Amino acid sequence: MSRRVAFVTGITGQDGSYLAELLLEKDYEVHGMVRRAALEAPEQRLGRIRHLLNDIELHAASLDSFASLFKVVNRIRPTECYHLAASSFVSYSFEEEFETLHANVGSTHYLLSAVHDCAPACRVYFAGTSEMFGAARETPQHECTAFVPRSIYGISKVASFDLVRNYRTRYHLHASSGILYNHESPRRSPEFVTQKIVTGAARIRAGLASELRLGNLEARRDWGHAADYVRAMWLMLQQEVPSDFVIATGVTHTVREFCERAFARAGLDAQEHIVSDNRFFRESEEQELRGDASRARQILGWQPSYDFEALVNEMTDAALAATGEVVAP
Repeated sequence: MSRRVAFVTGITGQDGSYLAELLLEKDYEVHGMVRRAALEAPEQRLGRIRHLLNDIELHAASLDSFASLFKVVNRIRPTECYHLAASSFVSYSFEEEFETLHANVGSTHYLLSAVHDCAPACRVYFAGTSEMFGAARETPQHECTAFVPRSIYGISKVASFDLVRNYRTRYHLHASSGILYNHESPRRSPEFVTQKIVTGAARIRAGLASELRLGNLEARRDWGHAADYVRAMWLMLQQEVPSDFVIATGVTHTVREFCERAFARAGLDAQEHIVSDNRFFRESEEQELRGDASRARQILGWQPSYDFEALVNEMTDAALAATGEVVAP
């Protein structure tokens, strides 16, 4: 049997790095798409996959160009394609509406078309998000829950989701979407609240700061670990019949709970250092997004291996180590 070939967009991100590790463990030939600027400044832009650079092949291409994507897909002829790249920070999507919509929907369409033309037997995974549910009319949300997005990011993902479904039904492409809830790790980008919390705790512990300002401390999130969620992505493409799956823990915690766990891990009292600042509140946080992953458990055999405490502890330990602080477990 020939070696399987995987193509990953967004390979330099949190999910892409964990997915690349998983695919290499399973003896895939792994190809990733990056901007040319990343190849010119690897120390700054390839940090999450630095340890994998000898085992994967990177291709400079642009998600904004069909010709660019077509060229890469035609060269690789992948057996599996994971489309993870997107403009993904919700707050930024409000400020850059046109760019977010164009980038996320256009890139998905270009990639689907390139795969259809060059590698029609390739199995495609699309990274959806719980933000597609937005002002959901029911909790928890499942695969049949109506999408009511409340951000341009969510809208762009719904449009892309429909594109994937259209290519599946019209062109019989083996294309599946994962509707993933919040998933974190020590590799999370610094602008996300979980990374802000653990970094803030580490900086306070090291004497580099005295307080941490956050938005709505009572906002609830269904938080899982990225390593668990990329395993679900892979499982989707191993199914004979393509489909869409909600991936979530089914348990929510407040931002306050995350703070308390992280600061306690750092040997600090969160109440002494956390300040709730109205400038960081988002209206859309009023809706509880909690996923029902029953279908993924039944069909894929997937279940998370990390619980909330283990996730927060791992992130906090990594942040502490980055500042030279070590707290006994």
